[in-house]
Amino acid sequence: MTWRGSTTTGDRIFACLPYLIPLMEGVLFGEYLFEKFPILGQLCMPLIILRFQIYNSIPFASLIIFMALFLGVVRNQNIAHFIRFNAMQAILLDIVLFLCYLILPIFLKALPIALVGETLFNMVFIATVAACGYAVVQSLLGRYAEMPVVSEAVYMQVR
Repeated sequence: MTWRGSTTTGDRIFACLPYLIPLMEGVLFGEYLFEKFPILGQLCMPLIILRFQIYNSIPFASLIIFMALFLGVVRNQNIAHFIRFNAMQAILLDIVLFLCYLILPIFLKALPIALVGETLFNMVFIATVAACGYAVVQSLLGRYAEMPVVSEAVYMQVR
């Protein structure tokens, strides 16, 4: 059941696509798990390759993608609310990951215990995969993925 009308199959597929962005960012936090479980690294290899091809070949690619999604999708009233909601939720998840990427190295310098760092990186990676997986499944079912705090902020942004 959707909040504002029904969703088509195309809407459901397009609503899933923005979640590739936080998944590509979250792969950076999976390095310790990839060392311990090489098969997991092989499963994530397409995301790793895609991330480095896009972000290394295009200067300011993350900023360009953010602006394109925010201005072209989230603020576009002609696009279905379902797609705009999911795009904004993916953007907010990406912002949270960016903040983790900035804060964790500072936090890890204060705590020189390697196990703490590995655990934090693993938690961020697993949380990212879980959140994006949940959102994609809900989107494919035509439902709004309700995540505490994140969805509330999305509802404030997307009208």
